[in-house]
Amino acid sequence: MTEPADTPETSDLLYEVADGVATITLNRPSAANSMTPDQRNELIDIMDGIGDDLNVRVVVLTAAGSRHFCTGADLRVSKVPESIRPEGAPERTLGDVGRNIRRGAQRLITSIMDCEKPVIAAVNGTAAGLGAHLAFACDLVIAADNARFIEVFVRRGITPDAAGAYLLPRLIGLAKAKELIFFGDDLGAADAERIGLVNRVVPADELVAATAEWTVRLASSPTKALTLSKWLLNRSLDSDRETALADEAWAQELASTTHDFNEGVAAFIERRQPDFKGW
Repeated sequence: MTEPADTPETSDLLYEVADGVATITLNRPSAANSMTPDQRNELIDIMDGIGDDLNVRVVVLTAAGSRHFCTGADLRVSKVPESIRPEGAPERTLGDVGRNIRRGAQRLITSIMDCEKPVIAAVNGTAAGLGAHLAFACDLVIAADNARFIEVFVRRGITPDAAGAYLLPRLIGLAKAKELIFFGDDLGAADAERIGLVNRVVPADELVAATAEWTVRLASSPTKALTLSKWLLNRSLDSDRETALADEAWAQELASTTHDFNEGVAAFIERRQPDFKGW
């Protein structure tokens, strides 16, 4: 995927690529960075296209403003009916909600988890519902010290969506996941780091610099090795030992065919720093 030219600051979603880093910015601060269906679909398309873009070696997902990362789906945005309904049919029937979840929030989360490049969430404020899961789906999470994470669903009388019931037990264990989902309490950045939802918490005015520190390192790393490592780690959570070890051997086989593998070996023999290209 190539970098869009002259993305307007008024766009709901900003995207730029520089020095191997793709930065995606949710840009609806006046709406607490809640996500519209069009914005969600555009983000899915971007994530899907990043895999074969050799200009991109790491992705940063962040948001405009200083108060909100993403407060979930924007429920005020009306949805256009997908089909003309027979006369007398109700506005919503069995299957509609589940279908919308599968086509929407679940596709968004899996597009991040399945992205071939490392994805860093730079959480600048409140992340609630879908917004929290958007961060948890990323490979690494850096949060400003004023950030909050909220499993808001119970407050609305609904069950978690956007893969929350899948992600949380795998990240923090079943008991803690139940606590967050059952009560829906605000979880501060420091507590999120303590229980393992966040990798690093920094003062809000240091979030950009702290994120850049990691992106510089990842953008100069052997990208294909990172891709295979991400694949291995994600699969391991649902694999038995035999499958995990078979995957490991296969991933090592694939990695050994890359340019960066040969460069890494040569650099070791020649006692110099490797110059990884990303392929």
